[in-house]
Amino acid sequence: MKRSITFLIPLIMALLTIAMWGLLNRPIDEPPWPSRIQGFSFAPMRAYNDPTKNNYPTIAEIDADLALLEGKAHAVRTYEVKSTLIEIPRLARAHNLNVTLGAWIGSDDKANRAELERLMTVLRAGHRNVVRVMVGNETLLRRDASAKTLMGYLDRIREVTHVPVSTAEPWHVWLKYPELANHVDFITIHLLPYWEGLPVDKAVEYALSRYNEIKTAFPDKQVIIGEVGWPSNGRSYRAAEASQANQTRFLRRFLTEAEKNGLIYYVMEAFDQPWKAQVEGAIGTYWGIYNAEREQKFTFTQPIVRIPHWQELAALSVGIGVILLLLVYRDSSTLSSSGKGFLALMTYAISTAAVWIIYDYTRQYMTPATAVVGVLLLVGGFGVIVLLVAEAHEWAEALWLRQWRRPFPRRDVQDNELPFVSVHVPAYNEPPDLLIETLDALAALDYPQFEVLVIDNNTKDPAVWEPVQAYCAQLGEKFRFFHVAPLAGFKAGALNFALRHTAPQAEVVAVIDADYIVHQRWLRDLVPAFADPEVGIVQAPQDYRDGDQNAFKAMCLSEYRGFFHIGMITRNERNAIIQHGTMTMIRRETLAAVDGWGEWCITEDAELGLRLFERGYKALYIPQTYGRGLIPDSFADFKKQRFRWAYGAVRILAHHRHEFLGLKKTQLTAGQRYHFVAGWLPWFADGFNLLFNFAALGWSVAMVMAPTTITPPYMTVALVPLVLFVFKMAKSFFLYRRRVIATLRQSIAAGLAGLALSHTISMAMFAGMWSGKLPFFRTPKLAAAPAFIRAIADAREEVIFLLAFWLAAFSVLQREDGFMLDVRVWAAVLLVQSVPYFAALLMSLISAWTRLPAGLIGTMPEMQTPEMMTSAK
Repeated sequence: MKRSITFLIPLIMALLTIAMWGLLNRPIDEPPWPSRIQGFSFAPMRAYNDPTKNNYPTIAEIDADLALLEGKAHAVRTYEVKSTLIEIPRLARAHNLNVTLGAWIGSDDKANRAELERLMTVLRAGHRNVVRVMVGNETLLRRDASAKTLMGYLDRIREVTHVPVSTAEPWHVWLKYPELANHVDFITIHLLPYWEGLPVDKAVEYALSRYNEIKTAFPDKQVIIGEVGWPSNGRSYRAAEASQANQTRFLRRFLTEAEKNGLIYYVMEAFDQPWKAQVEGAIGTYWGIYNAEREQKFTFTQPIVRIPHWQELAALSVGIGVILLLLVYRDSSTLSSSGKGFLALMTYAISTAAVWIIYDYTRQYMTPATAVVGVLLLVGGFGVIVLLVAEAHEWAEALWLRQWRRPFPRRDVQDNELPFVSVHVPAYNEPPDLLIETLDALAALDYPQFEVLVIDNNTKDPAVWEPVQAYCAQLGEKFRFFHVAPLAGFKAGALNFALRHTAPQAEVVAVIDADYIVHQRWLRDLVPAFADPEVGIVQAPQDYRDGDQNAFKAMCLSEYRGFFHIGMITRNERNAIIQHGTMTMIRRETLAAVDGWGEWCITEDAELGLRLFERGYKALYIPQTYGRGLIPDSFADFKKQRFRWAYGAVRILAHHRHEFLGLKKTQLTAGQRYHFVAGWLPWFADGFNLLFNFAALGWSVAMVMAPTTITPPYMTVALVPLVLFVFKMAKSFFLYRRRVIATLRQSIAAGLAGLALSHTISMAMFAGMWSGKLPFFRTPKLAAAPAFIRAIADAREEVIFLLAFWLAAFSVLQREDGFMLDVRVWAAVLLVQSVPYFAALLMSLISAWTRLPAGLIGTMPEMQTPEMMTSAK
């Protein structure tokens, strides 16, 4: 039954995925395309042409384009008579195409006069297929010339030709300049409902109503439609969605009405124009019926499907989903059906989203810049997939385990069976009263055979370490004190020193930090786990006793609890815990076998645990409080602690890269490799998120500086950070509520404290990748300054980023297109990216406000070993 469910769930999810693709791509019947339309707007530029740089197509290329349109239209409309475009009338005649000949009118009067001279040269040639002349295209709309100047150009051309002359403007410009009608032989209007934000279902009716409005306003003039169309790709403009399906729907509907009413029109346009991206933005590129490779974009007669080949994309989504699911299902025997269903849902959703985003991105015309961005997005997308799958896997294992694989053993053992334990307490410049309190707790241990070694490491002031030395002597021979100066290797050096002075009969070494007060049953409850000869480490969680001191420490305590009550428990299932350097016990012979603590590493505890795993030893984690220390007093200290942890993680991965990659033979299991990489993956994600933040701010500056050419990133790409943020927050909230047993306030406080460390972690990631030497972490010397100033100083980098993101979001919304959905989504992305920096500022302010009571958050009780939830199915 269990095996059938394992196969049934992915099958159901696969069918749902295919059904979703099918639902979004249901065929829609629309009127067929006429066998021959009135005309096409015709600009024969290829993907590599750019008229702004005088790079025009060859005569042969123009002729090939006209040949493609032969028989499909009565006429073509051109826009300028420069370079090889001057040959269009002659070439079009050979393909039975009439020509509405256009001359480009811009802001340069000299260039305009030259263009008109070329136009008159063509007209003098007497091409009988030139049926109309257009002097200017949206010249008044762009304000390139005044109405008076344009009317002068029109009058000049009308004097030299019998061919009807006009200029082309959007419908509303003719109403604004009615006097223009006195200088033309007919009126040419542009009807582009997309630019007026109309939904496609209302666009045709709207266009025809505007046409009739112009006819009513100018009853004595013939009205033709110089441009009518819809873009196949690009930004949504208010309610107007640019898509291939909508382009097909609009044009097939409009052409049916136009043929029925005998309208003269030119479809905007024959071919896509990649060069327009630099002057009109990306949306100007996609108005063609044919793409830049001269391939027909859509069917003229068959039902319309949003993505014509959606079946292939659906199959690819399922295929990727199956691969991801096979990876996460490899070791899921203890998951309930709900957990397996959740993983199947997530993997198929992730694969479908990835396929959709890649498909959507590759539909744009690639330039060197977009290609580079595409490669970066592909690499980043792979990282996002790995991160989401890893996070989803932890989510499932934390909530839907049917049973523990490795229960948390505790058993009573007779005193004569308990091994001798050497407890090591490294200390540096610790207040004597604090350390004496720690020693009192150790003296009260309910354990028959142990010693305590206090190693004072390089403390300069005798007034600090001498009282502790005297107190150790007072406690008796079990307590030995060593003041060593100089002593290299930091904490690892002190622990190795202690190891060399450990009693010969000691079988287990236990380590606690100098601020920890241990429970009297710590050794008695946990040491018996070493009865298993394969166990090298027994670990209890770090916990803290001053979380009730103020709101800041209560928030920190809530944040710490997630790792020790979720992450470590999940890791324990695959013998892959992160050893931490307090509340830990190590079998002495295994410690000696791996040459002790690594003095090269700033996080010597986690590195030692990894080396023991590489030798094949086991580690056990008992998630119950057996000792509690002190939380950092300020946000600056909180950041320093997390910086050290994250920096050490990077150095460990770099140092052990051959072992992780299997290039060096070890006894690491696949589960251990997975958890060490996946467990630190969110920290690496913070590091790469910093790169994204710089890119996002740079892009926003470009959007403000060049609003006509730089548009927001693709909507599907911009939504990824929002989705990641929501997923991360939802995961933290649900796991805290279910596994940490936290209140709503504590869950929010934990999330806020975790976000506040994002920038610190990102800096640690890059520091660890670039240097093997821990950089100096400067703490502002502002003890006498007001609390508010100290708080700002402690979060100064975060405040700079916060203000930069807020300014960027405000600035992009001030663009003329600030009302558009993609601009607003991008502004939302910027605001979301600012949340961790705001959290840092808020945490710093709370830490400075030491009188803010812990009761606002609520203090957490001591950790207890979790029981398997009986409701798991």
